[in-house]
Amino acid sequence: MTTQPGGTSDEPIIGIDLGTTNSLVAYCDATGPVVIEGTEGDPVVPSCVRFDPTGGRHEAVGREARDHAVEFPEHTVFSAKRLMGRGIDAVKDEIDYLPYKVVSGDHDTARIDISGRIYTPQEVSAYILQELKTRAEAHFDKPVRKAVITVPAYFDDAQRQATRDAGRIAGLEVVRIVNEPTAAALAYDLDRQQDSTIAVYDLGGGTFDVSILRLNKGVFQVLSTAGDTHLGGDDIDRAIVELIQKEIRAQFGDGLSFPPSTRQAFRSFAEATKIRLSNDESAEIEVALGEDRVYHRTLMRTELIDIMQPWVEKTIDACKRALRDAKLKPADVDQVVMVGGSTRIPLVQQVVGQFFDAEPYTALNPDTVVALGASVQAAIIAGINREALLLDVIPLSLGIETMGGAVAKIIVRNTTVPAVAAEKFSTYVDGQTNVKINVYQGERELTKDCRLLGSFDLTGIPPMPAGLPKVEVTFMVDANGILTVTAVERRSEKQASIQVVPNHGLTRNEVDRMEMESYEHAIDDMTEHRLIDLRNQAKLDIRQISKQLEKVGDEVKADYRAEIDTKVSTVQQFIDDREADPNAFHQALTDMDHTTIRLAELAIAKTLRDEGLAD
Repeated sequence: MTTQPGGTSDEPIIGIDLGTTNSLVAYCDATGPVVIEGTEGDPVVPSCVRFDPTGGRHEAVGREARDHAVEFPEHTVFSAKRLMGRGIDAVKDEIDYLPYKVVSGDHDTARIDISGRIYTPQEVSAYILQELKTRAEAHFDKPVRKAVITVPAYFDDAQRQATRDAGRIAGLEVVRIVNEPTAAALAYDLDRQQDSTIAVYDLGGGTFDVSILRLNKGVFQVLSTAGDTHLGGDDIDRAIVELIQKEIRAQFGDGLSFPPSTRQAFRSFAEATKIRLSNDESAEIEVALGEDRVYHRTLMRTELIDIMQPWVEKTIDACKRALRDAKLKPADVDQVVMVGGSTRIPLVQQVVGQFFDAEPYTALNPDTVVALGASVQAAIIAGINREALLLDVIPLSLGIETMGGAVAKIIVRNTTVPAVAAEKFSTYVDGQTNVKINVYQGERELTKDCRLLGSFDLTGIPPMPAGLPKVEVTFMVDANGILTVTAVERRSEKQASIQVVPNHGLTRNEVDRMEMESYEHAIDDMTEHRLIDLRNQAKLDIRQISKQLEKVGDEVKADYRAEIDTKVSTVQQFIDDREADPNAFHQALTDMDHTTIRLAELAIAKTLRDEGLAD
């Protein structure tokens, strides 16, 4: 059987760099890794998706969506990677910067609202992955179902799981999640070196990572990682935008507001200016604000350096942490590999070179190197390249909550994966028959400073005096970074476990449903998915309305009650209609919600009176 690029003849495996700003797909054969280009010869797919004005389906993905973002600011989604696996509170600083609407979803997750149609960031990322998948299928002239996808090394479990979910929605089996800096080392073929220590410095559009790698005889070992999931070229763009907005308000009035189209234009100006100043000493900025108001100024490279200096210093602080964790000094690093489009900026290369006292290695295109490395890993999995062994690490410590809100760390950060560790605990109350296990991730000592990944109960423990039961808790992290926690009471052999699918990701049923629907026609997918969301929301709203009516039914006048019943009945008909028009359904749901605002106010007032908090 002839082996094809990136996998067997029947199962090509592709490598994908799913980036905040741009994404790429690559394959690797016996001659080495190659980025797959589009029909116009461009390997880059901007991580941008435009939806139609109703939000019912996506109209464009990639360059076409990005190039017309100013025209459709509220319907064009970019930087979805920054929202994946995140809670709404964690991205609140992003919202004012984004021209599209970000709202709170289930479990306070960040969701994207396009004309009333709610999308998860995973769904948006899935459209980008589908575009890359289609590009690869055109290249191979056969279906592509498997992929290696890269993530920032500092992504936590929720963000990694969200990346897996996006892949599944796109119709891809994610056979491996690989840290982006590690992928870069694979792309550079650094495994041919002997006893080398490499620092991989990755500054992209939305994230920064640094990894310290030990390379020896074809073995990759990650000694340590550090970084920031909210630090990259987008932050430089934002700083330039804030400067422009501040100066415009100073010139034309503090009360001046900026509509979404203007905010999108600011972002485009800022990005173009940053790129221009990487080569030139100055760049012109001109913004027409209407009513004969024009903002114009010349931005000098020295000013950009002043803007960027704090951000670049943050990356150096992360480098120091990574070296400290690896018990190394800058002089111990043999080579510095630069990855990510933002490393083209002269200031970045200068500061990094000074810190490590070495000329940064920029032999490969920093935009494509991660995708190339992902394809090398795909080739290793496919059996094409068996000379390299990839060892990765736990990015943040994992543990459980103990008495008093402390965290007992069971697997510490930078432990090589796959990893297994166990510790024994006991009860604190006489006769305790149930133990709640709360799993946390983080480096702090108290649960309030760490992130809750999941919880489960170990039940059926025979009543015993406190301290007598022996509960063994085992943490196991597989090669894909999925955490399984098992608790066993050794005297009774009662056992319980959980596979952590973080509550900031999608549920397994949601992912399975989306994956199944993705194989059908795109328009049908969008329509059915929207109807499902509308039905779920409608059922929740009707249930809440029913509770409110039970609470304050005697305060609701007959004519208002009849109006509510009519609106609820209309929505119920849409719920039961399997062929419902989603736009009409959405309008009926909106009408019902508006009608019941007064009912909700009455219910709140009743609660306050019952609790003695109101007159």
